[in-house]
Amino acid sequence: MKTSAITIVVALLVGMLVGLGLYTFVYAKGYSYLTDTPAACTNCHVMQAQYDAWMKSSHHSVATCNDCHTPYNIIGKYAVKANNGFWHSFYFTSGNYPDNIEITKFDHRIAENACRRCHENITAAIDGNVVHGQAEGLVCTRCHNSVGHSESASASILAGPDRSQHDYSHN
Repeated sequence: MKTSAITIVVALLVGMLVGLGLYTFVYAKGYSYLTDTPAACTNCHVMQAQYDAWMKSSHHSVATCNDCHTPYNIIGKYAVKANNGFWHSFYFTSGNYPDNIEITKFDHRIAENACRRCHENITAAIDGNVVHGQAEGLVCTRCHNSVGHSESASASILAGPDRSQHDYSHN
């Protein structure tokens, strides 16, 4: 009797995990997040404005979402994608997110590092330039907040990474 109860509980747990996995990777197109395809970011309707803005931006022909929003190494890239994917799924499923999606401090640092990596010659010159007041530590998006997205889609980062009162990624 005890063995059959354990078997039923294990079967239910396995069934729930398989069901959740199928929901995530088939219905919610979770598999698309393993790619570099920018359209994957629009699986959630709340990201459509950012995608449309990127399509019109100066970076759309040279950078994908992952180029700016994930670390440059493979382990960091998929660790960030897994973390963000989990929290995005959680908040979008629960409906507990602000109307204006805001980049987190953690993700803003990743984007800043991407700017500096791709534009290394320029940022190195600016960081040591007296005209910029020895600008080391200056955040690129302070002035270039709509480079990857339009002005309206970038409005949530106008004041830099500290504008957000919420950190929806727990980073």
